[in-house]
Amino acid sequence: MTIDPGRYGIWRRANGLGPELAQEVERLGFGAIWIGGSPPADLAVAESLLAATDHLVVATGIVNMWSTPADDVAPSYHRLAERFPDRFLLGVGVGHPEHTGEYTKPYATVVEYLDRLDALDVPVAGRALAALGPKVLALAAERTAGAHPYLTTPEHTRRARATLGPDALLAPEHKVVLDDDADRARALGRPAVQTPYLGLRNYVTNLKRLGWTDADIENGGSDALVDALVAHGSPEVVAARLTEHLDAGADHVCAQVLTPDGADVVPDLRRLAGALRLG
Repeated sequence: MTIDPGRYGIWRRANGLGPELAQEVERLGFGAIWIGGSPPADLAVAESLLAATDHLVVATGIVNMWSTPADDVAPSYHRLAERFPDRFLLGVGVGHPEHTGEYTKPYATVVEYLDRLDALDVPVAGRALAALGPKVLALAAERTAGAHPYLTTPEHTRRARATLGPDALLAPEHKVVLDDDADRARALGRPAVQTPYLGLRNYVTNLKRLGWTDADIENGGSDALVDALVAHGSPEVVAARLTEHLDAGADHVCAQVLTPDGADVVPDLRRLAGALRLG
């Protein structure tokens, strides 16, 4: 079993995805779509994207372990893996304590969930784990195909690769705004960073581990922090920033392209694909 998402993909919430967009993403040369926003266990969104395309990899980024029992998602995984061999990656994660009343012993919960996926014959090579800190990154390397870190920087990618070792998949997400005006770009990017992530313990802990301070995190995030987490500028500048993740050890980087509310994302995807020379 070999799932190859390519070097570049896109990350987008399920309510912003559909078959026509998946077809365009594939035509542009991106290797994968990551479905954000805790898609439900039936994986119907993933199935619709896979059915509309020929070779695009579809991954979940991520199925939430608290709200989606392994026993519910495993049959859906097997359905997709049989229908679309080597094209579906089940990304799972433990979510955030602020959003989950039962959030106790999260590491133990992750281990138990992976144990249950083992028992349900979901292969190690067919699943990935949301991971930020060293302990969960090491678990991702041991028990899954690899790690899907969210809200990170190339420096985190460098550290993550050192923890994962040379063989595990490393597929970070990075937000981007294709706009040369820094003030406009930050105005669009800051809310996507601030709400909810700068109020969530696991992300704040990770940012502080990378050297960011309370002053950077407070009041919606400093300009420096927003610039680190949201690449902005011309398509070429943004493409170079994404490529920094590959240079730091990532196998694949998925861009979350931010646009003003209601704006069509396809024009920006086309511009970014051109800068990445995907055609």
